Amino acid sequence: MSGTRRRGWLDTTPLLHQERSSHYPDRISVEMATAAAPLRSIFLGVDVGTGSARAGLFDENGKLLGSSTSPIQIWKDGNCVEQSSTDIWHAICAAVKTACSIAEVSAEEVAGLGFAATCSLVAVDADGSPVTVSWSGDTRRNIIVWMDHRAVNQAERINARDSPVLQYCGGALSPEMQPPKLLWVKENLQESWSMAFRWMDLSDWLSYRATGDDTRSLCTTVCKWTYLGHAHMDQVDEKDSRDMEACGWDDEFWEEIGLGDLVDGHHAKIGRSVAFPGHSLGSGLTPAAAKELGLVAGTPVGSSLIDAHAGGVGVIESVPLSDSEKDDDDAICRRMVLVCGTSTCHMAVSPDKLFIPGVWGPFWSAMVPQFWLTEGGQSATGALLDYVVENHVASPHLANRAASLGVSVFEVLNKLLESTMHEMKAPFLAALTEDLHVLPDFHGNRSPIADPRAKGMVSGLTLETSEKQLALVYLATVQGIAYGTRHIVEHCNAHGHKIDTLLACGGLSKNSLYIQEHADAIGTFILIILPRENESVLLGAAILGAVAAKKYPTVIEGMKALNAPGQVIHPSKDPKVKKYHDAKYRVFRDLYEQQLSHRSIMSDALS
Repeated sequence: MSGTRRRGWLDTTPLLHQERSSHYPDRISVEMATAAAPLRSIFLGVDVGTGSARAGLFDENGKLLGSSTSPIQIWKDGNCVEQSSTDIWHAICAAVKTACSIAEVSAEEVAGLGFAATCSLVAVDADGSPVTVSWSGDTRRNIIVWMDHRAVNQAERINARDSPVLQYCGGALSPEMQPPKLLWVKENLQESWSMAFRWMDLSDWLSYRATGDDTRSLCTTVCKWTYLGHAHMDQVDEKDSRDMEACGWDDEFWEEIGLGDLVDGHHAKIGRSVAFPGHSLGSGLTPAAAKELGLVAGTPVGSSLIDAHAGGVGVIESVPLSDSEKDDDDAICRRMVLVCGTSTCHMAVSPDKLFIPGVWGPFWSAMVPQFWLTEGGQSATGALLDYVVENHVASPHLANRAASLGVSVFEVLNKLLESTMHEMKAPFLAALTEDLHVLPDFHGNRSPIADPRAKGMVSGLTLETSEKQLALVYLATVQGIAYGTRHIVEHCNAHGHKIDTLLACGGLSKNSLYIQEHADAIGTFILIILPRENESVLLGAAILGAVAAKKYPTVIEGMKALNAPGQVIHPSKDPKVKKYHDAKYRVFRDLYEQQLSHRSIMSDALS
């Protein structure tokens, strides 16, 4: 291996300021012979989720003008979940073109764009072509999806070394992070390991594909790769955004876990330079990417964010400020963002680093520049609700009824629960599940227990197979997810946070029952606020584009300008509701303790 190894980062590491040659002109300006209205400044956000790629266009008030969604392919085989970067790029191009058409936005009006994506791992060779990460050898399958749990064993071996960098990951790496996945590939797919020239987080790969600039985001590298972002504390006040030499890698960590070859070439395969989110990359869109997207070459592209973190940027300032809060710089630190989709991420920021066992972080400047990020999460929420509904014997009939009504199955279930409450003369809707309890750890527990081997549990099943019984299991699952959020909030507040407001976004936040159950389950002292715009992840990505286009000097200024509050959800004032949820929460906590006891009994039996 070449180069000098280092532990952590050095204050004396110089900035890497690369001079870039322009291979194409700046963005085209159109001059009209006659007087005409100036072009609007429209900001484009692109979000790649687990099942689709989406594009949304926002005006200078943060209002969504139009959006579009394109499905993406996914392969699942046990714990292995894979995707194709080629397929994803094609889906993005289709979504962007359709969104521009729907919103009646011309290519010249798009002033800047940003990308957000799941924290999935992409492998490409020196030519940028896909390198397979699949047992199948299928070269299309070059992405290990975030939810892939093939590397549980590798994560446990890495954590056993107790490296100092792990204190910035809640004390342990999750198999959903990149080092365990990289180690799995090296140990199981030697040819792919040799062929891979770049290993990238998906959102960084999208920016690279669009601009040709290999600069990585502090968001992805800090949150998923063990990069120590606070190595750049002295560079955050730079007036002009720039890429920075990646001085936050801990070389000894990579060597200790058996991945020392990734240190070679000044970390060329995992990131030689990094930038704060929203940094303008390269010379903007390359001509080739612009043509594929239907946009203009040179359009500014901001350094990316993980999708959940983009949701945080798109919603965390969406609060109706009282006069007392207008000058309260700490108000943002009393908020927690819930990005509720396939999984749920729980994110809060603090001016000081808080080490919280079982919760990821503290991550410096990984979402909001200059703040330390705490990131909790539940690995399966939307995915769990889909699983519970789709695997019930009453599901086909329910789906047909929803289709005939032109609504979602969850709307049908919510109405069914309302009628059941009246039919059974229950004192309130939540009371329907007094004998039915769900521990929602069907895909492990990400936070705050940090147990990837945890399993889901259901207590109270009968032989009933009706739609009504499905509705009750659905409600109990929603409640179990809500208690998981309560557990995370209480745990964070016990370790230094002072969370009193939750801001919810993502697909599940559109479900009124889901949000109300969260409000009632979490407690009387916490409000839930929904943003004005439903598409907060797209808005967060668009804010990156606005900052890259110099519309706003910082991400924080962009958030304040483009975030806007919507509905405020209050918990029930009925003390019986609080007493009921407190009791179910105790059962929820006890279910995991029972599971540990059962695990120990069976382990002893097999030892």
